[in-house]
Amino acid sequence: MENNFKVNMNEYLPLRDVVFNTLRQAILKGELAPGERLMEIQLAEKLGVSRTPIREAIRKLELEGLVLMIPRKGAEVAKISEKSLRDVLEVRRSLEELAIELACQRMTEENMEHLAGVQRSFRQAIEKGDAMVIAETDEQFHYVIYQGTGNDKLIQMLNNLREQMYRYRLEYIKDEDKRQILLVEHEHILGAIKSRNIAEAKKAAREHIDNQEITVSHNIKVQEQEGPGNGRGRR
Repeated sequence: MENNFKVNMNEYLPLRDVVFNTLRQAILKGELAPGERLMEIQLAEKLGVSRTPIREAIRKLELEGLVLMIPRKGAEVAKISEKSLRDVLEVRRSLEELAIELACQRMTEENMEHLAGVQRSFRQAIEKGDAMVIAETDEQFHYVIYQGTGNDKLIQMLNNLREQMYRYRLEYIKDEDKRQILLVEHEHILGAIKSRNIAEAKKAAREHIDNQEITVSHNIKVQEQEGPGNGRGRR
């Protein structure tokens, strides 16, 4: 296993969380490629930890949909598939529209300012061009909207979907041509929420998700046609 990812110790986090975050980032960045086996012993040796936090991390990654447990074979990095993308987006589309509607009704002026601030950070991230930072600030933008609903159950459900969406979001953002479109879509959502125009905000959110589905589905098809030797992920 020649991957160059390594564990970054954080004095504030338990070891199991540090190991989980390390493996999660390696999958999201493609350092652990789709279809790659996750060998507990090798990963433990590479990261300088025991097998227990590796096993716990793999279990959590399975819950997120980033890892698959294959009978009699073990754990492997989940492939990005059109069906899993569609399944997540069908649910997200409905819940996001509900969140937008509630946010329009319930967000305070302070919430609005926070959302505008995150959008400024998102614009700066796009100008700098770091895909991981763009993905993180994009995620934060939506999270502020979710928080603005004041509905803890909805926030919990959307956060779970948000984690499952991370890899698809990163796949979308890798496409540099789409970044300016993302920026404009965020501006539309922000403007509609600020004016508390529910119909316009829901329409903007739907377009935002639809465009993402179209682009990522296309990228998945291209990758499937190119096959496993297409250079995604370093082995």
